[in-house]
Amino acid sequence: MPTGEDGSAVWSLVRDCKPLDENSMYCNLIQCDHFRDTCIVAEMDGDIVGWISAYVLPNDPETLFVWQVAVSDKARGHGLGRRMLAELLERDTCAEVFRLKTTITRDNEASWGLFKSFARRLGARLEHDAHFTRDAHFEGRHDTEYMVTITLAEELRLAA
Repeated sequence: MPTGEDGSAVWSLVRDCKPLDENSMYCNLIQCDHFRDTCIVAEMDGDIVGWISAYVLPNDPETLFVWQVAVSDKARGHGLGRRMLAELLERDTCAEVFRLKTTITRDNEASWGLFKSFARRLGARLEHDAHFTRDAHFEGRHDTEYMVTITLAEELRLAA
């Protein structure tokens, strides 16, 4: 679990992981502090090399929304993103969760690969639909974000 002291290192990691949207350092600090139960950091040689910000939807305690996944260049190719997602789902805070949601732009191959691989390994169903569209939500300044929903298999839910 992250701590408030991790906020600046998380901010730096996200800045280094293009094309991720940068938040303010204060935003990452708040995530590490207020949302630490549903966020995760991974360290290697004392450096933060992995980060996931997520939260359980306030009006739907069965859904974990993954806001951002960042893995540094030196930690890529080792399944770190999948391992961080799996650990989040094992936390007590996610005991009621059986759906994982995130948004991904069509061209973000790394994120599509991560979430498809994660669903496949769990034997879970993955669906996606346009959610925040370029024109209706982003004034033409950002590509459409597709809502990706992974519904965990019933046997996995009962095992948790």
